[in-house]
Amino acid sequence: MSKTYQKKAAAPRSEAVTPPLEAATVALTEIAESAREGLLALAVATGLQVMGAWMNADVEALCGPRGKHNPDRAGYRHGVEAGSVPLGGRRVPITRPRVRAADGSGELPVPSYELFNGTELLGELALERMLAGLSTRRYRVGLEPVGSEVEQKATATSKSAVSRKFVAATETALAELMAADLSALDLVALMIDGVHFGEHCCVVALGVGLDGVKHPLALEEGSTENATLVTDLLVGLRDRGLDVTRPTLVVIDGSKALRRAVLDVFDSPVIGRCQLHKIRNVRDRLPERLRSTVEKRMRAAYHADSVLDAEAQLTALARELDKTHPGAATSLREGLNETLTVLRLGLPPTLARTFRSTNAIESMISICRDHSRNVKRWRDGQMALRWCAAGMLEAGKQFRRVNGHLHLAKLRAALDAEIAGTVTPAVQNEEVVAA
Repeated sequence: MSKTYQKKAAAPRSEAVTPPLEAATVALTEIAESAREGLLALAVATGLQVMGAWMNADVEALCGPRGKHNPDRAGYRHGVEAGSVPLGGRRVPITRPRVRAADGSGELPVPSYELFNGTELLGELALERMLAGLSTRRYRVGLEPVGSEVEQKATATSKSAVSRKFVAATETALAELMAADLSALDLVALMIDGVHFGEHCCVVALGVGLDGVKHPLALEEGSTENATLVTDLLVGLRDRGLDVTRPTLVVIDGSKALRRAVLDVFDSPVIGRCQLHKIRNVRDRLPERLRSTVEKRMRAAYHADSVLDAEAQLTALARELDKTHPGAATSLREGLNETLTVLRLGLPPTLARTFRSTNAIESMISICRDHSRNVKRWRDGQMALRWCAAGMLEAGKQFRRVNGHLHLAKLRAALDAEIAGTVTPAVQNEEVVAA
């Protein structure tokens, strides 16, 4: 007895690949409904339809056309199951197809689903929004609109889920910062300073390459800026390939612990003290009526034509303060020679302005503080390290080359001469010459 379905002629090839009219009508209806909620919701609905078609195409590539025997197929269809993909900072549930290997070795991945299912994007979005000041409680407010239907089904937007993603992303940022190879860096200057997060102190390092590019290098966490902490930081830089044998300008704020650690680790450091910190320290030991006058005299000395003239002006000022304010005089004399390092090296004015102070690293620290302003409770040192590392990497994206970077080759020559002790650089029309 014959069967009716056996007598039906095979559909033409063009008809076999044409989707049914009903399915096309349903898809267009869903897209039209999303259009009422805005262009982005329309794009999301369209994208989900395209993703579904892409996955079906991958399944057909693995299994061959449905209903036709294919002896060369890599697998066979094995139904569907629930899945999800990241979308606009959230996870959206979808139905994904399954494929089993033809040789029985297990399930085969669907390439398009593996591509869309990556979770790295969720962590990156959470990191960006948290560093921008968006709290975990209000995370949903900062997400792009994707349509009410998709929004109702979305997951991974709760406070705890966002917090887990942020922790994972900042741990990755910390690991990348502390594991980066420094052997290829040609640093001409280094700045070191500390930043406090609650009860925790993070000592951070910023390098300036010969091309003028600023590089966040590393950080260490402790309770204070002690010599052991800073030494560990610098030894870590050396172990990661940083060349500590070449003469390097190291700019610090005047901390004795920083100075001691630099001398212990670097072979030929040229230490420069921040002039702004020195002015501030002297001002704090003076009455209000004298502060502006003393500050003007100190600034004039730091911009003198020669290091001898500057030293004479500052020494004379210290002698005047000896009688009435000996504390200010002692502070002025302490490390006086190192506050004149930039002048002694004979740097051109534009480059000297960069290294007179620690403003470059303090700008990076300010970005770290700004990104962590919403944190009200610092649980431990690891949390401080994570936030600080994420802020340093974010600051690195905003860096520009230092002012006067075209003269950094002259700084390298001046440092070599300073260590060799053969010449004393001087400035004439922004050119370094031998005095």
